[in-house]
Amino acid sequence: MTFALPSAAAQVSGPTAGGVRWGGGWEGVESRTEPGTAPGTYLVDVTEATRTADGTAGSSVDVAAEGTRIATNISRVIEGKPDVVRLALVVLLAEGHLLIEDVPGVGKTTLAKALAASIDATVRRIQFTPDLLPSDVTGVSVYDQETREFEFKPGAIFANLVVADEINRASPKTQSALLECMEERQVTVDGVSYELARPFLVMATQNPIEMEGTYPLPEAQRDRFTARVSMGYPDREAELAMLDERATADPLTSLPAVADAATVKELITAVGTLHVAEAVRRYVVALVDATRRSADLRVGASPRAGLQLLRAARAAAALAGRDHVLPDDVQALAVPVLAHRLLLTADATLARRGAEQVVLDLLATVPVPRGR
Repeated sequence: MTFALPSAAAQVSGPTAGGVRWGGGWEGVESRTEPGTAPGTYLVDVTEATRTADGTAGSSVDVAAEGTRIATNISRVIEGKPDVVRLALVVLLAEGHLLIEDVPGVGKTTLAKALAASIDATVRRIQFTPDLLPSDVTGVSVYDQETREFEFKPGAIFANLVVADEINRASPKTQSALLECMEERQVTVDGVSYELARPFLVMATQNPIEMEGTYPLPEAQRDRFTARVSMGYPDREAELAMLDERATADPLTSLPAVADAATVKELITAVGTLHVAEAVRRYVVALVDATRRSADLRVGASPRAGLQLLRAARAAAALAGRDHVLPDDVQALAVPVLAHRLLLTADATLARRGAEQVVLDLLATVPVPRGR
């Protein structure tokens, strides 16, 4: 499933009518239904949002510029996949976690390592195998003979960016060690909780569950991932360039860092200040509620899914150079954020309907807020 996030040029401009510009800020938005409109259609009055001197909404960091630098750096290694790279940045700035799913050899681990190398922060890689123990991930308390006290030895999860390679090759017991880490940003060992550093991002790769030696991720684990993306095969030109450039060296080994953990924290803070109109919030709730009412689904999206969809939309808007969220941001992210959380009914499975197609169908039926 491919998708394209809205660009700044496509969203910032728009027709002006009565002093109101679609694509402008969402300050003072009022949503209501008027005679002659379809039930549930939101009419929004839009006025320009207040910007600071540098063009951002109350923040001194340029999210779009910093995001472009990081994306360009990653693209030196991941060629021909700008949408995938952009989604990885969206998840990073939304303070979420990314699940990269595809067949072996298409660059899942390379994408995770390229993002980690582009940020000067602590990075740990965990190779998930059937014999991996939960304590290998979280850490363990060890008895010190000299002090006669237990000393906590942190596990591999204590890093800003954690690359969980082939996560579905580990047992469900080991997979569950990530649940508290990903949701609460802390680890509890022997009744003592240890807070994880910020920013904290888990980028997990997994092979399709039909492949030998894999364990399907439980619903609770999938729901903690903000988005899921498939790398897909590169086009011919990108693959040809890869053959030429990597004949003698791996560009990942010389990839420089273009940002640090402090900068990423500032970007995350700036993203959190983006304005979201009531009409857009209602639209997110309507989409999530539609998954729970769909005849093709036996389990719809959770409230956590709605929260993460809105956070991801904020990040996408910031990367597009805007200080407000548009319905287009929500639509562009609905499939990667919602599809992996949904469980199909038996009839939908027999009809070979995928969760991605169900989300696309819901996007076509749920009324979209429109400007005026």
